[in-house]
Order: sequence, then C-alpha cells, then structure tokens
Amino acid sequence: MTDKEISRAVIKRLPRYFRYLGELKDAGVEKISSQELSQIMHVTASQIRQDLNNFGGFGQQGYGYNVKHLYDEIGRILGLDREHNLIIIGGGNLGSALAGYGNFANRGFIMKGVFDVSPSLAGQYIRNIPILPMSALPEFIEKNNIDIAVIAIPKTQAVAVADTLVKCGIKAIWNFSHVDLEVPDDVVVESVHLSESLMRLSYNLSRVGFGEEPDND
Repeated sequence: MTDKEISRAVIKRLPRYFRYLGELKDAGVEKISSQELSQIMHVTASQIRQDLNNFGGFGQQGYGYNVKHLYDEIGRILGLDREHNLIIIGGGNLGSALAGYGNFANRGFIMKGVFDVSPSLAGQYIRNIPILPMSALPEFIEKNNIDIAVIAIPKTQAVAVADTLVKCGIKAIWNFSHVDLEVPDDVVVESVHLSESLMRLSYNLSRVGFGEEPDND
C-alpha cells in the first residue's frame, strides 16, 4: 500500500467495494470493468479508478479488474486478512444484539467476552459468549490478546470505561455511547451515533418531500 495520505471519503467507500466485490465473487464473476462496477455501485467509473489508484490501481487496461484479486486486496487494506479479538462493554439490549450478530466472525472479528457492572448478568451467556464482571476486565484483556473493545453503555459511564480500556492496552474502540471520547493519539476510535444517523435519514426524507434529491453518500 502507498504511504501517502488517503482521504476519509475513500476509506469510507472501501467497505462498500469489499461488499459488492464479495457478492460478485460468490456469483462466479471473474473480471469486471470500472464501468460495469460503477453501474452496480452507482459510483462513477472515474471515481472508482481514482479510489483504487490510491492503493496501486489493481486494474489492467483492456481487461478491467480481477474480482477475486481486488476483493482480497481490499480485504487486506481493511485489515481483514487477520483475526481481531473483540470484547463488548455492556450486556444490555445493544450489547446483547452486537454479541449475538454472527456475521462478525465471518469477517475475522472474534467475540471473546461481554462485560457488565450488573451482578445479575454475571455468569450468563450470549451465543456461548460469557458475560463477566468488570473486575475481570484487565486480566481478560491481557490473556486473550484483545484488539478491539466495543462500548455499548450509557454516556455517563463511557468516558471512565474508555480510560480503563486505554490503561489495559486497548488500541481500538468501537463507541456506541453518545459521547465523544478523548483518547491518546495511538488509540483509534470509531463512533457510531445511532440518533445522528436517524436524523440524517429524517433530513433526506424532508428533501424528498420537497422534490429534492436525497444525499445518499
């Protein structure tokens, strides 16, 4: 991969390329042109070529892209060529739903444990994943080589929990709490604000109501 700075817009599109190429691969498609891919993804062929050129191009003039090769390469760029061990902080409705989502493992994200402050949840299981007390967190992280922690708790507790995770050596946090976390520069945070996503949907619904084009980026 090139060492040059890649824009967030390009990085945001990579999982979408990966998903569509996976569907094409599963359907037995061996090669595809940027024009054909643009018709499927509703992204211009020029944009596809520009995006992929950030990582070396991968295409051949007059041939297009080898679907499996491009799928594998984008997977490698996304870090999906290796497994990542995850834990979830929060055994409530959201945490349970995330822990029970079986497709994570298909992408190499291995759910190892769920942690919660509630004594009533300790010892229970979600899809064979144990719910453990927060007191067991530091030792569990160390023994299980945890890469990613998912925060699925109220924002009033999230900041303190994030600080604990950083002290335990966690370098990546998937944050579902409604608070912006301040972490050291070497810790990666991906925040998912569900209410903001719903508000964007409401905004686009209003635009359609006024005869305008929705922003589906």
